[in-house]
Amino acid sequence: MLGPLQTAPPDIPSWVRLLSQGMNFVAALVGLLVAYQAFRGYRRNDSRPMLFIAVGFTLTVGLPFVLVVPMLLLGNSPTAASAYVILSNGSTLVGLGCILYALRMPT
Repeated sequence: MLGPLQTAPPDIPSWVRLLSQGMNFVAALVGLLVAYQAFRGYRRNDSRPMLFIAVGFTLTVGLPFVLVVPMLLLGNSPTAASAYVILSNGSTLVGLGCILYALRMPT
């Protein structure tokens, strides 16, 4: 039975989970590469919008990926899971706000 806001049944095959984790890892690496390139663009051109794009990508993609490590170390604690969800979603929202600000910022 599906719980509230649950999008996938808990009994999905292990190869699907492994594929999903691999794709998340690659997405995090690509996102951090984009953030690094944006930071290089900021340093080269002294462009503040590029700085906000770099910060936005780091917060949107990088921080939630890094937060998985403490979550795995803390185990199956409901408090840790709640903290992870709140921090991850908050980081994503702030990161997207930085990217939106960068796109709307006057040059």
